Amino acid sequence: MRATLAFLTLGATVALTACSPQQIVDFNRPAGDNLDDGQFGNATMNNTLVQTGDRAMAINLNRRFAAEVDSTINFAFDSAQLDGEARAKLDRQAAWIAQYPYVKFRVYGHTDLVGSPAYNKALGMRRARAAVNYLVTRGISRARLQAVVSYGETQPLVVTEGRERKNRRTVTEVWGFLEPKRLLHDGKYMQRTYGLYVQSAQEAHDTE
Repeated sequence: MRATLAFLTLGATVALTACSPQQIVDFNRPAGDNLDDGQFGNATMNNTLVQTGDRAMAINLNRRFAAEVDSTINFAFDSAQLDGEARAKLDRQAAWIAQYPYVKFRVYGHTDLVGSPAYNKALGMRRARAAVNYLVTRGISRARLQAVVSYGETQPLVVTEGRERKNRRTVTEVWGFLEPKRLLHDGKYMQRTYGLYVQSAQEAHDTE
């Protein structure tokens, strides 16, 4: 039995050595942690989301969000200031987010590899908060936005020890749903939902 376990451990280690840093991070990440609101623990939250169907719905919405707007903004070196390009992208994010009043979003902050891990984690958090604060000014409720996670320098898009603008970023993602008020008919939400059905009916469909 011990020999079998040792063999499996060795095999997993060999497999991971061939993976990129991002793949290794994803391998070690608990299932469902990007949809966890911090109240129940990752495993329980993942099970709850799967049973209710919210997990699949959140994943689908997140894919749609990323396809329809740019979910990533970038920053100057050692800065959490939003430039004109970043604000324009956040304006488009805010317009999309406003269409779904019961959907919650999380903003992840990242840095490049220059600087200490502690400093970069704090810088990543400042960037995430800057994005959240701007979205709030565009009319999005702060209750629907969280900047509670900073990956700091641990998830670079471009692996380099030097300055890299693509790594200095925030990423906005769908991560859950607000609990809607019971017995409350939200006319604006229903109007938007109806509009989506009408739009879908007018789109060209493959009948073959």
